[in-house]
Amino acid sequence: MNDHFHDECAVFGIYGSKEASQFTYLGLYALQHRGQESTGIVSSDFKKMYSHLHMGLVSDAYKPKDLEKLPGSLAIGHNRYSTAGESHIKNAQPFLVDYHSGSLALAHNGNLTNADSLRKMLEQKGSLFRSSMDTEVIMHLIARSTFVNPEDKIIDALKQVRGAYSLLAMTPDTLIAVRDPFGIRPLSIGILKDGSYCVASETCSFNLIGARFMRDVEPGEMVMINQDGISFHRPFSPEVSHFCIFEMIYFARPDSMFYGRSVHNIRKGFGRALWEEAPVEADLVMAVPDSGISVAMGLAEASGIPYELGLTRNHYVGRTFIEPKQSIRDFGVKIKLNPIEDVIKGKRVIVVDDSIVRGTTSKKIIKLIREAGAKEVHMRISSPPTKHPCFYGIDTPKEDKLIAHNMSVEEIGSFIEADSLAYISTRKLLASVHELCPTYCKACFDGHYPVSKEQPLVSELF
Repeated sequence: MNDHFHDECAVFGIYGSKEASQFTYLGLYALQHRGQESTGIVSSDFKKMYSHLHMGLVSDAYKPKDLEKLPGSLAIGHNRYSTAGESHIKNAQPFLVDYHSGSLALAHNGNLTNADSLRKMLEQKGSLFRSSMDTEVIMHLIARSTFVNPEDKIIDALKQVRGAYSLLAMTPDTLIAVRDPFGIRPLSIGILKDGSYCVASETCSFNLIGARFMRDVEPGEMVMINQDGISFHRPFSPEVSHFCIFEMIYFARPDSMFYGRSVHNIRKGFGRALWEEAPVEADLVMAVPDSGISVAMGLAEASGIPYELGLTRNHYVGRTFIEPKQSIRDFGVKIKLNPIEDVIKGKRVIVVDDSIVRGTTSKKIIKLIREAGAKEVHMRISSPPTKHPCFYGIDTPKEDKLIAHNMSVEEIGSFIEADSLAYISTRKLLASVHELCPTYCKACFDGHYPVSKEQPLVSELF
C-alpha cells in the first residue's frame, strides 16, 4: 500500500496569542502529513497547564469543546508517527508531568540513538517509565538534573543525549525550542500580526495561520519565548550541520520553505538534474502522486516532453484500511492509485517517484500503467538508491528489506519490469541544493551516519 520511508513527527508551539490552542490545532492540521498516528495539545494560562491527547488524525481529535478546555495564550502540539515506541495513547505527545520543580511539557521530533542505554541506567537509579518513548527519557533526565532553572535543566539533559531532535518544551509561562547540534530535523520560527511567536517543524503551518516566517532555529540553538520577548542561546558545542536530505526529497510539503527556497522549486531542480543524467525518448512525463509531482514538472520542463496527470490518488485511504482477502488481494495498489487510460494508452511514458524502498509498489505501479495501454514505461527516481536504514526519526525497514541494498540498479529495473530505470546521482542531488546547506545527512544512501547509532554515555549524573 505504501512503499515509502514513513514520516516522522511534527511539533508546533505558540506564545502570546489569546487563541493559542486554536492556532496550534490549525498548525497541527497543516503538519498532518508528518504523523497520523496520534496528536495532542498542551496549553497554559500561565498558572495551570491543560492537556488533550488523541489517537488518530487531527481532524478527528479536536472538537470545539476540546479546544475550549485548553485555555491560555501559550500552547505546544504534536503529531506522531511512531519510530520509537509502540502505537498507544500512553505514547502520544506532548508529554506533560508535574515534578518537584513544577509542570513541564515536551514535544519531540526525532530519535535518540542512545535512548536504550540511558533508559537502562535511569531504571537502575530508580526511575519509573510509563511509556516507551525516548521523549520520556529526556523528561527523566530533566527531572534528575541538579540545576535550578528549567532551561538549565533542559540543557543539562540534552547534553547527555545523542541523535536527532527538534524539541519544544513548555513551562507554565515559557516556550522553549531546541534543535540538535547537527540540525538533522527541521524547526522554524514565525511571527503573527499580533506579535505572538510560533515555532513549527515546517513553514506550511505558518501559511495557514497567517504567520510570517522569521528564520530557522539553527543547529544547536535554544530559543526562549516568555514575557521578556524572544531570546537566542547557543549552549551546545558546534557540530557540522547535517540536515536530512529526505526532508527535501519526500517528507516536507511542497509549500514549505527550507533555507529560503520552496520545497516545490527544490524538487523541480531534482527533475531537471534527472533529465540531464538520464534522458530517454518519451511522449509524456507523469508522476506518482504526490511527492513525485514537482520533480516530474521539472523533468518535463527540462526535456520539453509534456507533463500529464497519468495517475490519480485516493487521499482517503487511511492506515487502518482493512486488507482484502487473499482471493481479491490483487487489487493491491489500485485501492490507492488509478491510471487515466486516455492519457497513457499508446504512449511512451516517463513515470517519476521519489524513492524505491522494497520495490513491490513500484512493480505494481508499472503493471497498472502497462495495463492502461502504455507502450513503454521508464521510471525515474529523485533520490539515490536507499541502501541503509535511518536512526534519526524516520521509520525505515532493515537493510535486508531494502531492495537497493541487495540489488543493482539494473536488477531493480528488471524486478519492477521497467523499460529503463534511473536514479538521480548523489553528486547531482547535492549539487542541486549545495548553496542552501553545505552538508546533509545522506546516511540512507551511503551508510555514513553523522551520529553513531549507539554511543556509550559518560555522565556526572550517574
